Amino acid sequence: MKEIDINKTVYELTQQYPELIDILSELGFLGIKNPVLRNTLGRVTTLKQGCEKQGKNINEVVKKLQEKGFTVKGV
Repeated sequence: MKEIDINKTVYELTQQYPELIDILSELGFLGIKNPVLRNTLGRVTTLKQGCEKQGKNINEVVKKLQEKGFTVKGV
């Protein structure tokens, strides 16, 4: 089972589940495919913070992740 904690950094999550890069890109997360940004901003930004900064509805992001087979905690 793939479990995501939205309070973990984007870097940690994409290291654990590389397929998240494409999923988050589909959701409109800017720069997620850029390895330099993932290694810098991604190390200090949680998925929850990323949603807030980019104006994404966290519930929609969680729903999409669940559709892709992830269990999401920390909501």
